[in-house]
Amino acid sequence: MRLPYGLLAASVAAGLLSVAAALLAMRAAALQSGLVMLLALVGHVLASRGVRRVRWAVAAGVGLLAVVTATRLFWYQEQADDTGWPTTGQGVAEAALAAHWRAQIDRERLAALGVALGVLCLTVGVAALPSRGRRGGAATAVLAVLLLAGFGVRMAPEFGGRPLPDLLGTVWPALLAAVVAVGALALSGWRADRRRLLPVGLVLLSLATAHASSDLAASWAGWWIVANPAEATFLQVGVAVSAGTYDLPRVSEAVEVAVALAGTGLVAVGALRSSGEACAS
Repeated sequence: MRLPYGLLAASVAAGLLSVAAALLAMRAAALQSGLVMLLALVGHVLASRGVRRVRWAVAAGVGLLAVVTATRLFWYQEQADDTGWPTTGQGVAEAALAAHWRAQIDRERLAALGVALGVLCLTVGVAALPSRGRRGGAATAVLAVLLLAGFGVRMAPEFGGRPLPDLLGTVWPALLAAVVAVGALALSGWRADRRRLLPVGLVLLSLATAHASSDLAASWAGWWIVANPAEATFLQVGVAVSAGTYDLPRVSEAVEVAVALAGTGLVAVGALRSSGEACAS
């Protein structure tokens, strides 16, 4: 049993390094450490004991999230080598900005599809756990409904005044990931381990996917304003792209990374513990 615990310790250490790198605005290092964390977590899941179908589903889910992280790292390194867009004229710069922005949105939509598939595999692993009628099952179901309602309230402003089919066509993978994560949370109360790691992890994962979905919708809404100035109040290029700050530390980015990685880790470990407890009982 030394190997599983060693891999778990390596996963935790890499996750902490990823959060620290995000706090210091070291995007590449954060992605690299996050990738190592997820790969070590896959090894931990495969080397641990438990119901085979649970282990393989969880390992597949974490593996897909690792693929998404590796893809984002490749995109980031590619973007760092980019020379930028033309600045010889305002119209040319605006068109180049809109095209670059749209390309980024398309990439994030593809990444969101990978996340949705990963979360779906994790949900399959949760559903494969035996239902043991634990207390708190109804509580997690109610919490899932509340999270879904709050998610809808947060997303509602992005739908105002913009073509709904186009928006949904862009954000549907992120929406799917959030809805599936919330659905897994609703199921987890009856299948939770004694320490409740599984439902806590799914709460964090639901928050992470909901936030990613909201960010993708907001990014698309901003792009639509720039790309369709005749149909919306036009925003100057500088206003559209200068929403953030470069001050250190980057607390919000670090929190986002911590929530996503901790949620994934707790779901994997909680599913393994629940599976092991069910086999032992």
